[in-house]
Amino acid sequence: MDALMAALVAAALAGIGDAPARLAAILSDRYRRPGAVILAAAVALAAASALAVVAGMLLAPMMTPEARLLMLALALVLQGGGALFPAKVPDRLERWRLGAFVTSVLGLFILLFGDGIQFVVVALAARASVPWLAAVGATMGSLAVIAPAAMLGEAAWMRLPLKPGRLAIAILFLVTGIVIGVQALALA
Repeated sequence: MDALMAALVAAALAGIGDAPARLAAILSDRYRRPGAVILAAAVALAAASALAVVAGMLLAPMMTPEARLLMLALALVLQGGGALFPAKVPDRLERWRLGAFVTSVLGLFILLFGDGIQFVVVALAARASVPWLAAVGATMGSLAVIAPAAMLGEAAWMRLPLKPGRLAIAILFLVTGIVIGVQALALA
């Protein structure tokens, strides 16, 4: 259950002001079908999270508990460091003519595949007794941010105070990662 809640909270926080939410808002405006974009986002999120969990399950047997904890610390610090910088505006996928659902699934999956939260999911899955709960949590947490973005549309989403939120979240990830890293190295 720890992996579920940790992944849910981490993904929800990491998604605020991040590119996948903005892409969902862009595609929702373009196709005027927020429901299809949200459903497509759920599919893309589940697939990306599942790949991260598989990676975590493959790495786990090769690592000591301290190494797994250190990997989580590093993932959180990297996520926090990335949140200090503004998210790049995602490609609007204007040349893609695959329809609302397929364009959203593929576009969001590609964007999510290299996203920092995937590294957090890998680290959480490597430490969990039930690794798949990390995928469920990450999917739900990310969807909790992407769904409102798709419903609001790009203009309304970008009017929200995302920049101060990202700064606060960056500090939270950095401090949490440093504390966990100190514990992993047995310095505390």
